[in-house]
Amino acid sequence: MSHAAPTGEGKVLPANAYTKLAPGERYVPVIPAEKSIAEVTRRSVVYGLIFCAIFSFAAAFTGVKAGQVFEAAIPIAILAVFFGSLHRRKNTLLENVIIQSIGAASGVVVAGTIFTIPALYILKLDPSFFYTFIATALGGFLGILFLVPLRRYFVATEHGNLPFPEATATTEILATGEATAAGASQGKTLLIATAIGGLYDFVAGTVRLWNTALDSRVLLGGWGEALAQKARLVLKLESAAFITGLGYIVGMRYSAIIAAGSVLSMMVLVPAFFYFGQESTVMHLVGKKMMLIKDMSPEVIWKLYVRKIGIGAIATAGIISIIKMSPIILSAFSLGVKELLRGKSEGEASPRTDTDLRSKTIILGLLMTLLAAFVTFFFLAQGQFGGSGLKIAAIAIVVVAILAFLFTSVAAQAIAIVGTNPVSGMTLITLILCSILLVQVGVKGTGGMAVALVIGCVVCTSLSMSGGFITDLKIGYWLGATPRSQQRWKFLGTLVASVAVCAAIVVLNRAYGFVLPSGETNPALPAPQASMMAGVIEGLMSNEPVPYLLYGIGALVALMLEMCKVPPLAFALGMFIPMELNTPLLLGGLVSWLTGRSSKDQAVAQARQERGTLIASGFIAGGALMSIIAALLMLDDFGTPARFLSVGSKFVFQGGRWTLPEAGQPWFDGWQGQLGAVAIYICLLVYWYYDSKRGANEPQ
Repeated sequence: MSHAAPTGEGKVLPANAYTKLAPGERYVPVIPAEKSIAEVTRRSVVYGLIFCAIFSFAAAFTGVKAGQVFEAAIPIAILAVFFGSLHRRKNTLLENVIIQSIGAASGVVVAGTIFTIPALYILKLDPSFFYTFIATALGGFLGILFLVPLRRYFVATEHGNLPFPEATATTEILATGEATAAGASQGKTLLIATAIGGLYDFVAGTVRLWNTALDSRVLLGGWGEALAQKARLVLKLESAAFITGLGYIVGMRYSAIIAAGSVLSMMVLVPAFFYFGQESTVMHLVGKKMMLIKDMSPEVIWKLYVRKIGIGAIATAGIISIIKMSPIILSAFSLGVKELLRGKSEGEASPRTDTDLRSKTIILGLLMTLLAAFVTFFFLAQGQFGGSGLKIAAIAIVVVAILAFLFTSVAAQAIAIVGTNPVSGMTLITLILCSILLVQVGVKGTGGMAVALVIGCVVCTSLSMSGGFITDLKIGYWLGATPRSQQRWKFLGTLVASVAVCAAIVVLNRAYGFVLPSGETNPALPAPQASMMAGVIEGLMSNEPVPYLLYGIGALVALMLEMCKVPPLAFALGMFIPMELNTPLLLGGLVSWLTGRSSKDQAVAQARQERGTLIASGFIAGGALMSIIAALLMLDDFGTPARFLSVGSKFVFQGGRWTLPEAGQPWFDGWQGQLGAVAIYICLLVYWYYDSKRGANEPQ
């Protein structure tokens, strides 16, 4: 990729933006250090906070529903350029950087919380909004403070060595969108797609005009039912716009790997357990009754056995990723301490584009944040275990401080190289280590689970923030923003995102519930990562038998995948997440693959695929936001207004509230409702493909 030298207002990236610098060569950003233009303004802060709140709600829903967090950096950059064009004034580039930096706190904070906070609900630990908010915010603060001393190394010293894929795409949007009509065009495309995706998922999920839960037992009639009864073979798909949009962004390769994990789970392992369990006389508690394997449905077999294999595979995949990055972990301690003690963050001696928070400010901020975390852990543990609170808080703060610091560079390096953060593996290691230490001092049961999960929330959010924030700082480095301004206002974005995601999780739990009365995970909101963490920590902190054999089988699967050069974490997630949520990912990936090959001219094909990405982002944002609104309409606090909109399932009044019955209208649950969903879904995919082809700004 080549870039011309800056011209005019300097909105084009310099030629050496993506290349290594020769000895003595210096990178001059789009807005040079000696030039001062509007950066932190009322517009940039207000827009940034609004986008942060909106995309936090959207990301929270996609995370607990599909196990994939909606990365908001690119759509926020597009919207910043679009709304900037409406102001009809120049020099909004650095304002847009601040908007993007504040707003992007949404995705990274959500990515940290969905691993742990829903697990508190799954384990019926009655979490306090105050504790979850404090843990989330403190984790975000630690991520910012631990990363600041490493900024120069990752964004300047390693300039040209680290590709920064997401930062590159976002920078291109900000740099070129303002100087051309592309910014306004992209913004309109994104908003239109958001409206379409939101309307589609709202009509399907709340008005229930068609049944998006496609099932081979219904669509194939007698044949499908026979396969399910005789071999426990079932094929399922959730035809939701936002999940399909996630598949487009994930891409064909990873979508196919995730779907392959589901195929192994539901179409190989489930039938295998059913076949070999025919003669088993062991009874299992399913809901409120005891069942033999031969009497179980495919979904029950998957939950009791196959999903645990997925847990073992995910844990092993996370450990593999940590081992592969061990050289980075080993160098993290010396690098971070050296940068902090060196005092290079003193803003007075540096140009505007190289000023960070002062070393004293960072050290004081770390001490205050860790002290606040210690107090939080103390009162939480005191409420659970009385006099042991001080000892438990001491263990917790040591674990948080050491792991958050050591893993900070791992998260930043991973994002800088491949654009993905191995948060799941690092969080799982944190929870296992923390649980083992707490058990050693006699902390067990539900109280121990609550403490361990809150500790995990702090560490996980810290790691997610470190990885995401290095992207923002690299964008600022390329364009000429003031790092100190990004760092200061990131704290406010973190606070807003923490409130939004914790509120969203409360609303979603009250509207749908992460746990059914029987104790089974609700298929509507599986919260995959949190469910996995809950399963692991429950085994470690209770007297219930741990299914080591199933975990071991999963570990072997992950090891074999690693030897075959197949990403084990993606495949393992496919095994663990319900099949209906993974098959639409494959279809979204297929649309991406077809769009990228729709022209022999590579520039044209790329332009089309980029427009398809805008549409996908709109589908995700619209579908997720309307799902949050649908959840609010489900609350009995407002009289459950969703009951007046639903036509496919009539609400019933039971237990003092309006709820959806187990079965909907006959046409909705029958082939008619699902066939209608297939037709509408195909129309959506066809529109998506042809709109990407016809609407892209193709080179002439």
